[in-house]
Amino acid sequence: MAHSSRSNDPSEQDDRGSAQVHSPSVGYGGDKNSGSAAVRRADGTAPHLLVVDDETVLMELLVDSLTFSGYRVDSARTGSQALRATDEHNPDLILLDVNLPDFNGFAVAARLRARGDTTPIMFLTARDAPADLRDGFGAGGDDYLTKPFRLEELRLRVEAILRRTLGVQTSISRPIEVADLVIDVESETVTRANTQLDLNGAEYQLLVHLATNRNKLLSESDLKRQVWGNDTPVDSALIESRLASLARKINAIKPPLLHHVNGNGYILRIAKP
Repeated sequence: MAHSSRSNDPSEQDDRGSAQVHSPSVGYGGDKNSGSAAVRRADGTAPHLLVVDDETVLMELLVDSLTFSGYRVDSARTGSQALRATDEHNPDLILLDVNLPDFNGFAVAARLRARGDTTPIMFLTARDAPADLRDGFGAGGDDYLTKPFRLEELRLRVEAILRRTLGVQTSISRPIEVADLVIDVESETVTRANTQLDLNGAEYQLLVHLATNRNKLLSESDLKRQVWGNDTPVDSALIESRLASLARKINAIKPPLLHHVNGNGYILRIAKP
């Protein structure tokens, strides 16, 4: 989870309504399993989520459902409130609607990334065109869930992202090197030819798995299982978009290292002379 500095952007200083904070003890009554998140922080506390949506009914439903699942949940109704709440509360995950009244969720994500905030973002939107997927992931999103959706699917996706970002540190302590590509697993940074690459959480996890299996062809289903797990429903278009984005970033420096073998998967290897 990244800590970001307060922005001086005037567009982020309006709409001074504060984000609402919801206690994990609040939820639907009668469920003995309520109040215990499936994923915990390293200190054993419940993960902290920020829900951003201007549709009151949907936002309250999401807040109640996630609170009932044991998470600590803040809420915001505008992009300005979302940026301010991220500064103030440092959430572990942002659930971000795209259509907001002041500026859209893609712009919120882009502003967060531009100031160095790497908090994971899941977009919630009715937009499902390929161009919208590209815009969302291009802005720095980690996942993209189209409306309408089942609350169970949302919960599984939230758990999958938090397992990646809050999970046990990898047992590998030394950097992983493939040619001029270096993955520092301690700081979770990636460089190629001494140039740092800007990867989101899913791209980083995909790259680590590819690098630890260098010269081995990995299918998309294997990569999906390693990053998102078996229980999380993930569209093939999302996986393909993530892998294509990763390949563009890795191969922007020549020679290319990440290769797509059409119909079979991806392989990270040094180009043959």
